[in-house]
Amino acid sequence: MKKVLKWIVRLVLGFVLLAILGFAVLYFMYNEELPQGKTGKEAEQLAEQLTKAINKEAWDSTRYVQWSFRGAHDFWWDKEAGMVEVKWGNKRVLLNHNTLEGKVYVDGNLITENAYPHIEKAYSYFINDAFWLNAPAQMVREGVEKRVVDLEDGTKGLLITYNSGGVTPGDSYLWMFNEDGTPKSWKMWVGIIPIGGLEASWADWKTLSTGAKVATTHKILFFSIPIGNLKAGMTLEDMGVEKSPFE
Repeated sequence: MKKVLKWIVRLVLGFVLLAILGFAVLYFMYNEELPQGKTGKEAEQLAEQLTKAINKEAWDSTRYVQWSFRGAHDFWWDKEAGMVEVKWGNKRVLLNHNTLEGKVYVDGNLITENAYPHIEKAYSYFINDAFWLNAPAQMVREGVEKRVVDLEDGTKGLLITYNSGGVTPGDSYLWMFNEDGTPKSWKMWVGIIPIGGLEASWADWKTLSTGAKVATTHKILFFSIPIGNLKAGMTLEDMGVEKSPFE
């Protein structure tokens, strides 16, 4: 028995050491300091170029959006009403994302006890996954600092820092652009990732029926974040349903 325990301890320690070594390698390969950049007219012009490239005006007027994040979380969003249906596993939450009021269903049954933790999780999923869905549309608001950064390839990047709002205020993102002005990637300095400057692609752009443009593929190192089941519309008929989940 003692030999088995010793073998298990050695195996666990081996995995821990490999994990530490792997993190150290990634850290020294990819970690970057947050660039400073400059505020001012040029930064504002880059931000305006970005919002035009994704047709933010069309996004703002879009009422309904549905999508799936990594195939794990499914959303049906009434932007005008501030209501979102969030589904994952055996859970379904109908949520007012402005007031954090909602209803929770587990295995199709409405629950009233200990419901709020599920509402909080649904809200967290929604904030994170809606940001990956269309982060450029969220940069024109209070508490957002914009800076222009000179990149190594001679182009300009746009550094966005969210000083307030969301789930993790203080996060920064450095946007890099395609020739047509759409984002091709960003580098992240965020609280939940200990490596600063990790790059994620913004690719496979899709123009929604309302005219807004959304990237449907993000790749970070060895991982992919697909945006699937994407649909948008101005009416329920556009969405192919007779009534919303909230009626």
